[in-house]
Order: sequence, then C-alpha cells, then structure tokens
Amino acid sequence: MKLFHPRDAPPADVVARLPAGERVLSWADVAGGAVVLATPRGLWWPSPEGPREIGWHLVNRAVWQDGRLCVTEAEVLDDLLLVDRPELAAELSTPRDLPPTVRKRVDASVVRSEVHPVIGGSARFVARHVPGEDGVRWWARLESDTPDTDQVRSALTERLAALRAQWQEESGAAQR
Repeated sequence: MKLFHPRDAPPADVVARLPAGERVLSWADVAGGAVVLATPRGLWWPSPEGPREIGWHLVNRAVWQDGRLCVTEAEVLDDLLLVDRPELAAELSTPRDLPPTVRKRVDASVVRSEVHPVIGGSARFVARHVPGEDGVRWWARLESDTPDTDQVRSALTERLAALRAQWQEESGAAQR
C-alpha cells in the first residue's frame, strides 16, 4: 500500500494554455472530456477555443447541486453595474475538491455587500477583491424589476462615490 502518491494533475495540454505563472488550485473532469480549473485568479471554464477565465470578482453566483456546477458570471457595464450573463453549467464527472474551492474563492472575493433603495426599486452595492489588484472595487447590481434608467444610474453613481469614500476613510483609520 502506498502512503504517498502524486496528486492528480489536470491534463497538461489544458494547463499549457493558461497564462505563464498561473497555478491550478483545484480542478474537475467534465462529462464529455473537458475540465474546469480553479486558480488564484479565477475559474477557467471550458470552451471550444480553450479554457476561458472568469475572474473570481465576476462570479455572481455558483451552485453545486446534483453533480452539476452552475455559474453565473457578471459583465461590468460602465465600471458601474454588474449584469448577469446567461448561466453556465457543467456536469462534473469527477468533481474532486472543485466545488468547495469555488465557494471559498467566491466568498473571499466579496468584502462588503449591502442592499440600498433606489428610484423604482433597489440595488445591491458590493465591494470585491480583484485578483492581482490592491484594495477593492465597488459596483452595483440592480435587484429584480429595478429599471436601468439615467436617474437610477445617477443614484448608483452617487451612492458608490459615498461608499468608496467611506471605505477609504475606514481603511485609513484601520491602518493608523
């Protein structure tokens, strides 16, 4: 019986397509022969062109259920709004420790989140760590049925400016 054995490694041809210096934290086999990789920068999702990176700061939702990993990626509009892209789903034939790694990384990217009323509804304001950047980035995500209007965007811009200023003040006070 072997006490020590090499850890499973993802396919070398997939790893070779990653940017130089990127290291794999976890991975899973996808039904059909592809793989999903988790790295410090993000989730590498299979596509016909090769693995496509989804930064941890852009994963709005990740659900592991009944052998499927479903991920909702956000698109950033005007460095203001996070808007959901269509959900991606993969049937994981060998999940390994990918699902808990995804949960941990997504949770760690969110520094602060709060819902605040805006004209015609509400918005979630979120501060997230962006891999490879210092500090946090702030964005807003409109809650369901809240219209994307010029008035709403103006209110979002004002609220984000106030939250950024408050964050800088709190961060500065904590460093003193």
